[in-house]
Amino acid sequence: MKKIVIYDTTLRDGAQSEEINFSVEDKLRITEKLDELGIDYIEGGWPGSNPKDAEYFRKAKGLKLKNSKVVAFGSTHRASVKVEKDHNIQSLLKAETPVITIFGKTWDFHATAALRISLDRNLEIIYDTIKYLKERVDTVFFDAEHFYDGYKNNPEYAVKCLEAAKEAGADCLVLCDTNGGTLPDDIKKITKTIKKTLKAPIGIHAHNDSECAVANSLLAVSAGASHVQGTINGLGERCGNANLCSIIPNLQIKLGYQCVSDEQLRRLREVSRFINEIANISHFNRQPYVGDSAFAHKGGVHVSAIIKNPDTYEHIRPELVGNSRRVLVSDLAGKSNIIRKAEELGISLDKGSPQLEEILVTIKELENQGYQFEAADASFELLVKKILGLHKRFFDLIGFRVIVEKRKETEEPLSEATIMVRVSGHIEHTAATGNGPVNALDNALRKALEKFYPELKSVKLNDYKVRVLSTRKGTGSKVRVLIESGDSESKWGTVGVSENIIEASWQALVDSIDYKLLKEENKEEKQ
Repeated sequence: MKKIVIYDTTLRDGAQSEEINFSVEDKLRITEKLDELGIDYIEGGWPGSNPKDAEYFRKAKGLKLKNSKVVAFGSTHRASVKVEKDHNIQSLLKAETPVITIFGKTWDFHATAALRISLDRNLEIIYDTIKYLKERVDTVFFDAEHFYDGYKNNPEYAVKCLEAAKEAGADCLVLCDTNGGTLPDDIKKITKTIKKTLKAPIGIHAHNDSECAVANSLLAVSAGASHVQGTINGLGERCGNANLCSIIPNLQIKLGYQCVSDEQLRRLREVSRFINEIANISHFNRQPYVGDSAFAHKGGVHVSAIIKNPDTYEHIRPELVGNSRRVLVSDLAGKSNIIRKAEELGISLDKGSPQLEEILVTIKELENQGYQFEAADASFELLVKKILGLHKRFFDLIGFRVIVEKRKETEEPLSEATIMVRVSGHIEHTAATGNGPVNALDNALRKALEKFYPELKSVKLNDYKVRVLSTRKGTGSKVRVLIESGDSESKWGTVGVSENIIEASWQALVDSIDYKLLKEENKEEKQ
């Protein structure tokens, strides 16, 4: 099984995404996580470009990595100074990494228009930089910037740039589609030509501006590249870089190459989500392999088939990349969906059960009213348990009132909620304020119940979404509220629907609290 070297540039190229700003501590944590995944090389940043990256390299020396080598990244030396006098080159050496990656111009247009130097001088700069560094570090990679565009414009000169890097001792010639505009056929054809011409280790660095970065990376490997650069989740400048979360399983599972161990591959989803959390960005549900929807099944025909054999509607087993199969409940659902979903919740349902029919009819009626259970598993579980007689009422609402008051044009509105509930025969009457009516109601409900159920103190409202279901009635339209709540162990979604946003929010809030209390009760019963 041929080994493909995986080179991650999330901390450098990925950090150039407009919404990303990693701290030094963020970068160190990500480095350790990528090491656990088995990434061969981790590009930590450009030590000569900013103090943050320089600090990262100082602290990265203390990391006890088992699989990965940290790489310092920088450019060829400036034309106006000798290589040994260039501050950026010296900063690379001060980083004290075993590997340095140098990028240089291979498109004649960039040499003359951007650097404003002669083509021969550009070749000298590439050679001198790599030779100087190669005499001082173990490994030097050459990123041939804009190579594919340069080759299409002036193939003879683009190849001369690679030859200069090779002669200077570069350990791998990485062909870069820097603008992300090269299409797969050209990537394969050009890469194959270069591999035959130079007979040197070849790499690929693709950007995703034409939505081809993953395909381009795979075709470059098929053409002879043995080194692939990319980022986790495809983070990167403009439209992003080649997504390693797709490239690694495609190479390893589909094409039979070795990238990481099978055990490490099972951590792929975990690493994907970890980096999104550190970056403070939402997970992309429909991301191949690692997204929540990657192995989610909604249509009844699909679910019925995967119960018999998952290969009918799944291209791989989700467990191979650390993901899991999910059955969604919707108005498209059949009995197979309900049975499978109930099994996930530890509930056994017989296919001929009248309760199963009641659950199916109820779900279809509710979704016709605007409810949606794909993102509200907790509400679905409570619904099923109510119909099966397995649900316990933890409290009863006697009534609530929410007041929103704005006293001056220049002041923020004030929100206050008053609530009365009954818990095991005891009546609790309390009030609370909030930064909005729903927040005030949530605070009042918690204040009333935490006296009886202190475990609710650990519940946090992570996300709150409102969707107007029809705009025909204007402000009188029905709305759907989706709430994601969580504690230290898990997260769960609940839903509410009404023409009144407060009522819809109340439904979702109550389900969230009910689910938490039911979860805690089940935990106690098992102990």
